[in-house]
Amino acid sequence: MQKVQTQSWSSALLPLGSKISQAIMNLEKSCMQIVLVVSEGNKLEGTLTDGDIRRALLKGFNLESDVNDIISREPLVVPPEISKDFVLQLMKVNKVQQLPIVNPKGVVIGLHLWDHVLNPATIPNTMIIMAGGKGTRLYPHTENCPKPMLDISGKPLLEHIIAKAAKEGFQDFIISLYHLGHMITEYFGDGRRFGVNINYLEEEAPLGTAGSLSLLSNVPKDPVVVTNGDVLTDVRYKEIVDYHSRHEAAATMAVQKYEMQNQFGVVRIRGLDIEAFDEKPIYQSYINAGVYVLEPDTLKFLKNKQYCDMPDLFKKIKMRSRRTIVYPMHEPWLDVGRPRDLSDARKLRNE
Repeated sequence: MQKVQTQSWSSALLPLGSKISQAIMNLEKSCMQIVLVVSEGNKLEGTLTDGDIRRALLKGFNLESDVNDIISREPLVVPPEISKDFVLQLMKVNKVQQLPIVNPKGVVIGLHLWDHVLNPATIPNTMIIMAGGKGTRLYPHTENCPKPMLDISGKPLLEHIIAKAAKEGFQDFIISLYHLGHMITEYFGDGRRFGVNINYLEEEAPLGTAGSLSLLSNVPKDPVVVTNGDVLTDVRYKEIVDYHSRHEAAATMAVQKYEMQNQFGVVRIRGLDIEAFDEKPIYQSYINAGVYVLEPDTLKFLKNKQYCDMPDLFKKIKMRSRRTIVYPMHEPWLDVGRPRDLSDARKLRNE
C-alpha cells in the first residue's frame, strides 16, 4: 500500500498503440492497478486494468495485440477541482479504486487512488499557524487565554486545526506566538503527544498576519500553508497546495463568497431618468478566508521583525510580477473573531 502512495501517477501512463505485453509491464511497475492510455500531450484515450487484459486474452487477443482494441474508451474521470469527499463517493458508487483527473482539454493531470484518498500519505509541506493575536473583540474570553486556546467541544480551537491537517498528512507545524504564548507551548509542547512535530516563532512585538514569517531561521523547501489560528473550516489544506502548484502560483489566497443584502429598494438612474428598480438587491463579493499557500522564495519580500499583514505581502509579491491567485472555497468556514462566532463554533462542533 505504501508503495502505491509514493509512486508517481505518471508511471501509469502508456502511449496509444502500445502492446498488451507493455500494458502488463506498466501495471507491474506502477503498482496502481490501472493503465492510462494517452495520445500526444497526455490526452486520455482510455484506461486498462488487469481484469480488462485477462478478459481480452480469454477472447483470443495475445500479448502482441494492440491495447487500442481493448481499452475502455469512456472511463469515469473527474476534474481537478472536485473535492476528496466527492471522489470517495464516486469511487464507492461506481466500485472503482482508481479515478483519473483530467483538465477541460482531456489531458491527464493526476490520479486518485482509493488507498490514498482514505489514508493520505505524509506530505512534505509545513503548516504555519498564526496564533499571536490578542483577540480583543472576544474580551473577556481572551483576557487570560489566547484566542486559539479557547475551548471548542472539549479541546482548544488550535487543536482542531492541527488534528484536521494531520489527518490529511501534514506532520510539520510552526506556531507563531505573542499574546499569552506560553499557554500554547505548555499545552502542545513539541507536538509528540499529538503525533506531529511542532516548532514555534516568538514575536517580541505584534508583527501582523505575515510579519512573523520573517522570523523563520530555516525556510522550508516546499510551499508552505499559512492559516490564521482562529479559522475553522472543512476545506482540505492539501487540495489548496495541489491547486497552487497546478496553477504555478507564487501565492494563493483562499477566499469565501460573502453576500450582503441591501435592506432598501434600490433605484437605478441615469441623470434624472429612472432606468430600473432593484428590490433589496444582494451584493456578492469574495473575502479573505485566512488560509494561504506561499512559495518559499516569496518570504524574502518580508523585512526581519517588521510588521506586515498578509494582503500587504501579496501586494509585494504581485509588484514583483509574480502570480498571485485565489482558491474559491465552498466548504463551511468560520472566523472565530467575536463572541457570537465563538458560540456558533461551539454549536457546530457539538452537532
